[in-house]
Amino acid sequence: MTAPRPTPPLGARPPVDPDAVPSSRPGLPVWPLYLMFGLALVWWLLGGLYLLWAPLAVVLAAVLLVHGRVRLPSGSVLWILLVALMALSFLRLGGNGLVGYVLRFGFVVAAFIVYLYVYNAARSGVSWQALFHPFCLFWLTVVALGWLAVIAPKLSLTTPVEMLLPRSISGERMVQALTHIKATEHNPLSRNPYYRTAAPYPYTNNWGTGFAVMVPCVLAYITSFRRGLMRTVLIVSLPLALVPAFLTLNRGMFVGVGIGLCYVGVRALLRGDVRIIASIGAVAVVAVLVTFFVPVGDLISNRVENTDSTTDRLDIYRRTLAAVAESPLLGYGAPQFVDTIKVAEPLGTQGQIWLIMYSHGVPAFLALVLFFVVVARRLATAVSPGGVWLSAVPVVALGVTPFYGYTDINLSVMFFAIGLAMAAVDGPVNRPTLWPTRT
Repeated sequence: MTAPRPTPPLGARPPVDPDAVPSSRPGLPVWPLYLMFGLALVWWLLGGLYLLWAPLAVVLAAVLLVHGRVRLPSGSVLWILLVALMALSFLRLGGNGLVGYVLRFGFVVAAFIVYLYVYNAARSGVSWQALFHPFCLFWLTVVALGWLAVIAPKLSLTTPVEMLLPRSISGERMVQALTHIKATEHNPLSRNPYYRTAAPYPYTNNWGTGFAVMVPCVLAYITSFRRGLMRTVLIVSLPLALVPAFLTLNRGMFVGVGIGLCYVGVRALLRGDVRIIASIGAVAVVAVLVTFFVPVGDLISNRVENTDSTTDRLDIYRRTLAAVAESPLLGYGAPQFVDTIKVAEPLGTQGQIWLIMYSHGVPAFLALVLFFVVVARRLATAVSPGGVWLSAVPVVALGVTPFYGYTDINLSVMFFAIGLAMAAVDGPVNRPTLWPTRT
């Protein structure tokens, strides 16, 4: 860790670290990030957003290796340990669950590659703002498809990838959910079903998790740059996103967003940062205004009264813990259906805690939690408005861990944001100093 550098005066260009910006080669290209995140809408329409995610990460890895001199940011050893433990848990995998295991393993590796790529690109001199743009396009895709769910809640389409896959593969429950286009998710067994926002994700809970993670990132961009088309579009998109977000009726999403806002709010109060406090207040005011048009409180109350989701979750949690006690080191490789539960979900689901512990063992779970703790601790040193907002991402991840799983594309979304923040904390990056930095 290098010693902290003095803050440059307002309007001055940050000092260039010769070790961070090699003169012998150009910075990493941004196009692989556009290919992966910026074209998410295209991959979703094809039905391959989830199946193509790991291959797209391989492109990032190839470009990164060709560029050479890969730096490992904070937490890398813990994540490599998690990957190794997941690989060992393959030995515990039974006859079923192979497809799910391969996909989840691919998501975990892909997220780490995204982390390395974004971090090294920022440290190699690529503009911090340019790196942020593919992430912003992904956010705008999620918001646009969220509104598609509002306008056409019953939309359901067969995709090209779904048609091309062999029936033996496309017919699997998990693969069907990932390749078949649907705008919303609803429970046909519910006494009063609600159509809840899902696209571009297969499930509403994934949409809610992504929203909770990306809101701090959008605010990070808005507070980092004073002008520009992207900033204007993001300012407009944020209140628009609240409508499909509220229609998820996703209690864990509200918990995640609340944790992130509280964390940033406390940091801002301790430092007396008026700008951040004002931005939190603006978000709160807009959210309250939207509730006049979307009666989210009544909808959530009705959903709780007409479903048994809370009872079902508690039953899965209890039985999952009992199963983990019988195989604590390597788990069972993947979630499994058992005859002792009546609900439609297997053991090891309904939360990242349960997924990791049941599928890959307690040591893997500890590696996951310690990674986010280490990253959160490191990012707690961020002082710029953008850095403070991005520092909330690992805290939000920890907050939703008991409720929702995110071993999917949302993991890469988290690592993209963490990579941006970690690069700025670890050393000078190519970012204009538009705001005075508090000391």
